Amino acid sequence: MTGLVVKLLVCPIGLFLAAWIFPNVDFGYWYQPIILGVVLAFVGYFMERIMLREETNWLSTFMDFVASTLIVYFGAMLFADTEVTFLGAVLTGALLAVTEIFQHNWLLDSGRVKKETVSE
Repeated sequence: MTGLVVKLLVCPIGLFLAAWIFPNVDFGYWYQPIILGVVLAFVGYFMERIMLREETNWLSTFMDFVASTLIVYFGAMLFADTEVTFLGAVLTGALLAVTEIFQHNWLLDSGRVKKETVSE
């Protein structure tokens, strides 16, 4: 559950940073990156619960990148006065994926997720 709390903080902050850093990411209103960040946090949390293990760390990070890119790109279409190009969504997904590397390593090192699968 601590992983979800961390994601609920990191994802909206990451979207605010992306809007500030990348010129092709523009949210029309202040609450839009928060809503999208909460959606990303829940999706990312459930993806981690399903597939994050020590041997799938990089696959999980890549899948987070893909999911974040698609959610940012298509989710931004649902908001008024918001413009996010596909390149902007890819860059935002990459920014969030970098944060995921640190989150995954922390989750694995702290034992909050299984480090290994049970072998036969």
